Amino acid sequence: MSKRDYYEVLGVGRNASKDELKNAFRNLARQYHPDVSKESNAEEKFKEINEAYGVLSDDQKRAAYDRFGHAGVDGMGAGPDFSNVDLNDILNELFGGAFGFGFGGGSRGRRSNMPRRGADLQYNLTLTFEEAVFGTEKDVKITRDEECGTCNGSGSAPGTSASRCSHCSGRGVVREVRQSLFGQMVQETACPVCRGAGEVISDPCSNCRGSKMERKMITRTVTIPAGVDTGNQIRLSNEGQPGTNGGPRGNLYLAIKVKPHKFFRRRENDILLDLNINVAQATLGAEVKVPTLDGDENITIPSGTQPGKVITLRNKGVPNLRGGSRGAQHIMINVQIPKKLSPEQRELFEQLAETLGIEVQPEERGFFDKLKDVLGG
Repeated sequence: MSKRDYYEVLGVGRNASKDELKNAFRNLARQYHPDVSKESNAEEKFKEINEAYGVLSDDQKRAAYDRFGHAGVDGMGAGPDFSNVDLNDILNELFGGAFGFGFGGGSRGRRSNMPRRGADLQYNLTLTFEEAVFGTEKDVKITRDEECGTCNGSGSAPGTSASRCSHCSGRGVVREVRQSLFGQMVQETACPVCRGAGEVISDPCSNCRGSKMERKMITRTVTIPAGVDTGNQIRLSNEGQPGTNGGPRGNLYLAIKVKPHKFFRRRENDILLDLNINVAQATLGAEVKVPTLDGDENITIPSGTQPGKVITLRNKGVPNLRGGSRGAQHIMINVQIPKKLSPEQRELFEQLAETLGIEVQPEERGFFDKLKDVLGG
């Protein structure tokens, strides 16, 4: 009996891409796999599909087949070639991922009672501005599952104990071995009697109802490092939910939120402070007291200070979270113009105005502004 054209077998054109070939093979494999197909010739069809894909998925074999037909691949091992496809992937699609696959000797699937890590927990922690800058210690109260205090985690009422499940012999899973073209396929599912626990609790604890766990509130004292900010997270390992079947606990994540300060703003590791001074202080200069994170400090306002001037205090900012020196505090000067004047103040300003003159002159543009025009900046 002559072989059918491989492209016809897979139902694709001769210019089909590798992805098109793979998709065609997957669809046909699902349709004609002997373990799921009810057609009488399903096994022969499946072999034919495997053979066609084995040739067309290999560039060298496909080129020979395109040029010489079946004769070009008869001596090249035109049988199934799965180098370009994950058979487990395909078989999982066929059987819903419930199998462990082995070729020749068989394989055990993942046991439902294997140790599993517990879930992570999150706690929203609010800090004052100073606590975030300098670090602190906080008591964190969280609610999580803990070993039941009544049954000591056994799940059984005091004075009783669980017995090994006779249905699964304590394994927690039941197995079914099936034979296919690929070898043995082993299906493992949770035991329907003990639900994967491997044991049966005939007299459950009245407190935890056999779950072995109870909800408790616990307190942990946490050290908050200097320099944290809103959006940072602190991980506390093994402080989350307990694992199952002997698995480790999950982690606890502290999500940091920092309250705004009355005076200060933060820009990375620098502190920003807006400082209002009056016209006389800006004109004549002055010694003023300003707040810093370390307490009040005296600074000098130079005479003739203009609005927008910035005075910087080094090493008065936020400590670097990863170590190193602190940032700076930048003081931005704002000159306040009085909206209301007393008669005496008005008289003094009028006298000052006479000495300053009333002519208004536009300020000449600076050199760098002119240079931008020339360069087109």
